[in-house]
Amino acid sequence: MKISFNINGEPKSIDIEDENSPLLWVVRDMLDLKGTKFGCGKAACGACTLHVDGAAIRSCSYPIKMAAGKNITTIEGLGTRENPHPVQQAWTEHVVPQCGYCQPGFMMATAALLNKIPNPTDEDIDNNIVNVCRCATYYRMRKAIHRAAELTTVSKPQNQ
Repeated sequence: MKISFNINGEPKSIDIEDENSPLLWVVRDMLDLKGTKFGCGKAACGACTLHVDGAAIRSCSYPIKMAAGKNITTIEGLGTRENPHPVQQAWTEHVVPQCGYCQPGFMMATAALLNKIPNPTDEDIDNNIVNVCRCATYYRMRKAIHRAAELTTVSKPQNQ
């Protein structure tokens, strides 16, 4: 089966036998984008979070057939070293990662949250960022999320 979609702004078309294969494995194994991580395989931990049409999804349980015609963004497409996304900049400023394995998923979940709630409260963060970090860097993440909201607000023109 041929499935076409856009990933990180580029059109892609893949041939795949099993249309129920998780998007995670297509991204990692077929497209060689290794930033999206495998964690639990049950959509519980969030290490595999990426965006489909702007919404944060758990790619380990998202069948590739559902990606047809959609826009997918992975951590590689969020920002660049030269022009980081506000979430990436805030994560760096607050030295959030310890082991770092789960952090791409947290950053993708945070970027989706900020698109939905530009200035989240601690309660908004608690209710929307439900990924799991084994190193427990939650305190630094919370500070970084608030900083990313500030950076996002500063980077948008006032009339938006």
